Amino acid sequence: MTATRASSSSHARKYRKEGHDNALLFAQEIGMSDDYLNDKKAKKDVIDPSGDAHSVKSGKKKWQIFLYGRNRFITDDGFQALNGVGGLLIHCIDAFPPTFNQYKQSPMESKIRLQIPMRELKDRFQRKALLRAFLAKAIFNSGEVDYLTIFHSDEFHVFYNRDVVNVMGEYFEVGNSVARISGQLSDQKVLFRYQGYNVGELEMRNDSPVHYQQVRFNMNVIPAIKLLFGHIPITGKLRDSDIVIIHGTAIKKFGRWK
Repeated sequence: MTATRASSSSHARKYRKEGHDNALLFAQEIGMSDDYLNDKKAKKDVIDPSGDAHSVKSGKKKWQIFLYGRNRFITDDGFQALNGVGGLLIHCIDAFPPTFNQYKQSPMESKIRLQIPMRELKDRFQRKALLRAFLAKAIFNSGEVDYLTIFHSDEFHVFYNRDVVNVMGEYFEVGNSVARISGQLSDQKVLFRYQGYNVGELEMRNDSPVHYQQVRFNMNVIPAIKLLFGHIPITGKLRDSDIVIIHGTAIKKFGRWK
């Protein structure tokens, strides 16, 4: 990027329309090289010039926070340390038979078994400290990632990890899913709600042989943005950029290389 940034917004719109990676656009906007490559093996979409990591999210519908199989919860000490949450996530997976074909023969049996660990997870997450610890692990890998950076309306909004975890932990109402139509079962998901809307959904993915016996944690973009923008105010902008907006306590740390 050049020193002149008056056209940053139009650049962002053009870049988005061309289908480019928003993480690369953010990297360029904060002064990284045009050929910047992110860490595709982790949640670190961009490492800024201070060495801090950003998870860059965009999109109109959902953010996938994680999609993990059984082995991840067994080997990841961070999940195992969450006062039984890791074990309950394994129980969710083990509610289903070893193969997708076996599951399709009698799916209701698995869904009935799934209700027990899903209810227990909901009960555990009533404890605010444990809920915050889970969110920190799920979104930021327990502090490995410093910022959640959201590309919205052709701007990048930078949130510090602790602000995000504290606000979500404070305002989320945690419950289980409720069957709405005949043939459905309740208690198939853990829902993280804000003002009556589902923000986060912790559920099993069993829709194909490729994606089978996996735990998925999604967030719905519109209510997530409403929660974060509503409770973590804008505190500044990155110098020399008109599209990098800083929220909350991120102002104390982000952009210090300038």
